[in-house]
Formats: sequence, structure tokens, C-alpha cells
Amino acid sequence: MKQKHLRGFLFLLAIAGMAVPWYFNLVYFQGGGSVAPDVYWRDAAANALTAGITVDVYLAAVAFSAWVASDRRLGAWRWAYVAACFGIGLAFALPLYLAQRLRGESAA
Repeated sequence: MKQKHLRGFLFLLAIAGMAVPWYFNLVYFQGGGSVAPDVYWRDAAANALTAGITVDVYLAAVAFSAWVASDRRLGAWRWAYVAACFGIGLAFALPLYLAQRLRGESAA
């Protein structure tokens, strides 16, 4: 029963992990931001704080993706988590992946 509550919490985190960062992404784009590499990386490294946060998140995303890529339990679906990590965000993909892992553990 505990895993059911944890899975629910992880799903809520995944929803928040999509909604909250993407709110700020949309504000950024509405303000003239871009995903063009020269503009994006200039803005992502606007100061030491944003540069540190950006590097931290990207390194965590690479580590997460390496872990997921090696997880054979999810079959081909593991690549959807890697794509979601870089296409939507780590704050969405990580709790979603963990919730699915818990589902697999309770079924076993």
C-alpha cells in the first residue's frame, strides 16, 4: 500500500515537473527567448547562478539518461523517458520513470 501512495506522489511531481518549468519556458519564449543555440546558451549562462543551475541539470539529465538507457526492464519504452528528459524536462521524466519502476516492482 505504501508504494501506491509513493507512486501517486511521484505522478504529482511529474505533473508539477512539467507544468512549473514550462510556465517559465513559455514566459521566456514570449519575452523573445529562443532555442537557437547562440541565444539559448547566452541566456542560460547569463550569470554564474544560471550557468551553475543549467550545468547541474544537464549533467543530472545525462546521468539519468545513461541509467534509463541501461534499464532493460522497460524495453523500448526506456527511450521515451530519455526523449522526455531532453524534450520536456528532467523534473518530468525522472519522477515518471520512478513511478513506472515502482509499478514493475509491485507486479514482480
